[in-house]
Amino acid sequence: MLSERTVVMGVTGGIAAYKSAEIVRALREYGIAVNVIMTRNACEFVTPLTFETVSANPVVADMFAAPANWEVEHISLAKKADLFLIAPATANVIAKLANGIADDMLTSTALATRARILIAPAMNTGMWENPATVRNVQTLKDRGVYFVGPETGRLANGDTGVGRMSDPQSVALTARMMLTDKRDLEGKRVLVTAGPTREQLDPVRYLTNRSSGRMGYAIAERAVARGASVTLITGPVSIAAPPMVAIVPVETTMQLFQAMIQRVPNQDAVIQAAAPCDFRPAEQSNHKIKKRDGQPIALELLENPDVAAAAGARKQSGQIFVTFAAETENIIENGREKMTRKNADLMVANNVTQEGAGFDVDTNIVTLLTKDAAQSYPIMSKHDVADLVLDRVADLLARS
Repeated sequence: MLSERTVVMGVTGGIAAYKSAEIVRALREYGIAVNVIMTRNACEFVTPLTFETVSANPVVADMFAAPANWEVEHISLAKKADLFLIAPATANVIAKLANGIADDMLTSTALATRARILIAPAMNTGMWENPATVRNVQTLKDRGVYFVGPETGRLANGDTGVGRMSDPQSVALTARMMLTDKRDLEGKRVLVTAGPTREQLDPVRYLTNRSSGRMGYAIAERAVARGASVTLITGPVSIAAPPMVAIVPVETTMQLFQAMIQRVPNQDAVIQAAAPCDFRPAEQSNHKIKKRDGQPIALELLENPDVAAAAGARKQSGQIFVTFAAETENIIENGREKMTRKNADLMVANNVTQEGAGFDVDTNIVTLLTKDAAQSYPIMSKHDVADLVLDRVADLLARS
């Protein structure tokens, strides 16, 4: 339970330190306890009192201050941490961690902890792209340290570029995901597809469908939380990408097909949750198609390749393949037929005419079909559906 988890959070001396109080607040809203360690430079940007107020815990800022109890404080905090988070992390602190330097409370605690470490960098673009920083970041990644961000945006010096600390909510969400109890997909590679595709008709119009991508994005987010290395192939959507997920953007069904087929052989599980267009215009006009005084316009359509069937045909030994069936009637019969035709191990079928199970909503009503069973579930959030699907995936992987 998150209420029993503790994040030890380091705050370093960057202008983004003022955002860190929002990260603490968000973590506390999840029920997570937070202990903050500040570097001396961080105290020049935000006072310790700010973090003491939002965390409801004393802030440690001085390596040689009198301890509140007999314990060696950096060792005590290192043991207490279920996750060690540094936000913002300057280039200087990243360099220290990469080279094992422990010259203040934050770096000493980070070196002593056995908890997983999550770093949210924040610095000027030139510093982030400097070969020394690139090498230091890669060194930490090779040791199993996780990173969230940085993002591209307007920086403190007025420049625009990469180096901006990720949004506080994204950092807090990443931390929450890393604290999840269930890690049954640790070390597994999972490929997820999500969203609609678009087929261009002319420079201003396209054919598409009503898929929002929320189901696939929920699966990707929960798979990361359960320890998987996730690649998300996504059509055009208007929702934020889950943190710690490798994003592959596509637009057309053919692009989705090619991206998926290229990556299928290297995955432990493939989850085809995207809603590709079944058809595309036979011809794409180079200019906007004009009205013709009420006269009908003939539109010739070509059939797109079946992405799910192609992935199923290429399924590797021991690999688990999951696909979705959006139906309007006979969902079990139609789902089973599709499951067989697409060589899937698990079919997630739903009736999109049911309230709460259609497009662009945060809920779903699904029936999970395997080769020998069918289990229907009541309406629930798409994140809960994602966990149901991943429970089955983890079980099938364990038995494969």
